[in-house]
Amino acid sequence: MKDSGDFAGLAIPFAAGVAAGALLTSRLGDIPLFIPFSLSAAIPSLGALTILRADSRMAGRLLWAILFLLAGVFCSLNSRMGAGIPLPQEAFGKLATTNGARLKSFIDSIPYPSEGTAPLVKALLTGDRSGLRREVTDTFRASGASHILALSGLHLGILYLILSRLTSPLGNSPWAKVARYSLTITTAGFYTLMTGASPSIVRAFLFILIGETARLTGRKRDPVRILLAALTIQLALKPEAISSLGFQLSYLAMTGIVLIYPRLERLYPSAGGIAGKIDPMRKIWEGAVLSISCQTFTAPLVWRRFHTFPKYFIITNLTTLPLTSAVMILSVATIVMSAAGICPNALVRLNDLAVRALVSCLGTISSL
Repeated sequence: MKDSGDFAGLAIPFAAGVAAGALLTSRLGDIPLFIPFSLSAAIPSLGALTILRADSRMAGRLLWAILFLLAGVFCSLNSRMGAGIPLPQEAFGKLATTNGARLKSFIDSIPYPSEGTAPLVKALLTGDRSGLRREVTDTFRASGASHILALSGLHLGILYLILSRLTSPLGNSPWAKVARYSLTITTAGFYTLMTGASPSIVRAFLFILIGETARLTGRKRDPVRILLAALTIQLALKPEAISSLGFQLSYLAMTGIVLIYPRLERLYPSAGGIAGKIDPMRKIWEGAVLSISCQTFTAPLVWRRFHTFPKYFIITNLTTLPLTSAVMILSVATIVMSAAGICPNALVRLNDLAVRALVSCLGTISSL
């Protein structure tokens, strides 16, 4: 493939085929699927033989698209019949679940000054919202920040940035790159399994895996191709994920970030150099257009499913995303240092203060 357009010509038909297969199985119900299963297995093979005889480039592209469309249907029907690919989540589920429970228990044991801090830290890091008070979840919902509580690519992305900073002292020598790659992928992968491997978390992990692999091998990291590759891999491994709202919103949000954000971000005149990087107005602009880029693609689906739209989504994201990042960074530091027995009380109190500031900020927005 020479460009992202060629790759899209395969990934998008494959996703469409998976969606068609999911729709087909929902219509068939308990009717045996051996007939459509056999057809979807045989037609791609015939298509492949036809492609070999294609003379024109356009005909070849069309036939490849048809092949991947039918391959998507095949994967979806194959999964419906229980013949899918065994996933690491199933193989290492017990180990991940055990460690996840230990992490939750350890967070509960940290002596935060405020009663509501540990449950919120647990929700942000593990996705367990069982300990949150009703008024807290209502505040997040009313302010349009429910996505912060729903463990997603945002959370794994913040942890990925932490890992990148922690491993940067290793340097950029060949062995250091391999070490950084191994530590990052292993930690991110285990965290994905430990938190239940939801579709949005898996999407974020695939982004990290593909991006870090490209970096290690010296390849260009094209955001569009990473998005399409992650989409194809995830649907090939677990086609039923396409019916998940979390999966749909995650990829729609990333589509907005990949396609719209770079264009809007460039509208702000750059001062260049260090001044341009630390310009506070630029940071505000970047945060605003990031929110707009995500909402452009996700808002129609949210409206269709819930008949609601977050009126203050720009204000919410501009204020809460930095606070959420601070809370997660402080929480990770508090947990690690507490586990090592060297956590100062000042860090615990600072972590608690950041959590209360986040809730207070959302409370103010929800009252507007």
